[in-house]
Amino acid sequence: MLPPRIDAEVVKRAMGPYADRKASYAERAEIYKELVGFVPPRIEARLNVTGALDPELLAMQEELRQHAMYPKCFDVKTAQLMLFGMLLMDLSDAASIHATAARRAGATWEELQAVVSLCFLFRGLSAANRGAELMANMAKQEAAANT
Repeated sequence: MLPPRIDAEVVKRAMGPYADRKASYAERAEIYKELVGFVPPRIEARLNVTGALDPELLAMQEELRQHAMYPKCFDVKTAQLMLFGMLLMDLSDAASIHATAARRAGATWEELQAVVSLCFLFRGLSAANRGAELMANMAKQEAAANT
């Protein structure tokens, strides 16, 4: 379950406007929309808050994220499957975002299940249950989007 969305106007009034000179908010947001189809709530918060209070740090964070998220030795699908597994091991709600990104990059249900199965070996039934729940909810969302 994703956290609730922030109110960007409240952030702007309280902390100031987005001030990153290296990229606009729309440009930063587009990267996430391409990867997962939307800007996740916590990322939206970081872009707005840090973009207003410490835009230089935001630019550095995004540069590091870009470098680490897209290594030259892995395609996007493989990187997203690995991130899905890493986050599922921690039972993190962010696992669902990376499972979605993996699907958007071409991952099959079988590949996602293989990641869940690997997590099961080292994290147990809690990872298997959480992974199955995430996949079932993703299937529901995909079915709703296709109707």
